[in-house]
Amino acid sequence: MTLNPILLVALLAGLLIGSAPLRAAALEMPPTITANDVKPNLAQPYIVKKGDTLWDIADYFFKDPWKWLKIWERNLYITNPDLIYPGNAIWFDGRRLEQGGLTTVYPQPQVVIKPVERMEGAVDSSILLAALERQDFINASAVEGIGSVLDSRDERINFGINDRVYLRLQQSAKQGELLDVFRTADEVRDPVSGDVVGVLVEHLGQIRVDSAADEVYRGTVIKAFAEISRGDRLKPAKIIDTRIEPSRPDQALSGSVMYIRNDAREAGQNQVIGISLGIADGMRPGMALSLYKAGRLVKDTLTGEDVRLPQEEIGRLLVLVPQERASIALITSSIQAINIGDAVLSH
Repeated sequence: MTLNPILLVALLAGLLIGSAPLRAAALEMPPTITANDVKPNLAQPYIVKKGDTLWDIADYFFKDPWKWLKIWERNLYITNPDLIYPGNAIWFDGRRLEQGGLTTVYPQPQVVIKPVERMEGAVDSSILLAALERQDFINASAVEGIGSVLDSRDERINFGINDRVYLRLQQSAKQGELLDVFRTADEVRDPVSGDVVGVLVEHLGQIRVDSAADEVYRGTVIKAFAEISRGDRLKPAKIIDTRIEPSRPDQALSGSVMYIRNDAREAGQNQVIGISLGIADGMRPGMALSLYKAGRLVKDTLTGEDVRLPQEEIGRLLVLVPQERASIALITSSIQAINIGDAVLSH
């Protein structure tokens, strides 16, 4: 008995993967499959997709897709019958031509064991933007900037957004270039050596270069966080990316808090601090570290000995601007006041 091709197409249309099981039928066998029936240079395995039919599988492997019947009748996993599901990997094996040539690998569940990782939560982008936009941490050699605000068209002393101003620059600037207006704030010193490792600067706003006239440039104030005055310094605008993704250091690190903004005695969540870890230690924007308070020294009432209590975690921080030997960071969480000298660790 032979099948009408129309009947075969109708049968194929109903054989969708992931629905009913594929069952054998008492049909007449086509000619035996040979190596010449297989398409050359096949990329294997074939991964079953949702909606695949036996026709799709046969068309992938064989020059004549009507060989689907041989696959159906000769493959044990189909005639068993079993289901073919998306994700099954099907291989053609020339050593198994008598069995149809195809073998299937069923994906098995796998258990992956990894060390527990503490994932840092997302930082409020508005807080991050304010922290990055309104201050910077620069090398002490860069405090002079590349120029200064000279004056304005109407001879006012202080300037705000949309005011037209004149600039003196020590290097050429292009039309449309953005410059940050800044004043130096506090030096950040290494608490051990006393060396200046960087300078925190306050951003007052941003100016767009409009045109040049001899040694004087025209500009427009496009951002103002505070009043801008004659003599305020200029530097190339910092590109701010608030999409900082928290990451953990690959190695154990140990540093300390060495600066709190505005020379404050203590700090808390969403405040800016300086730490004694920098680029040389592997610091980069987004590096997440923990803050620890040293344990108190207490007296053992039984022995009379002084005993140091263990240090306890009191907060977490995110590195914003690293320099070679130090970094400015944002405290992202805290459970008690943070002071200069508190430990900064990578665990």
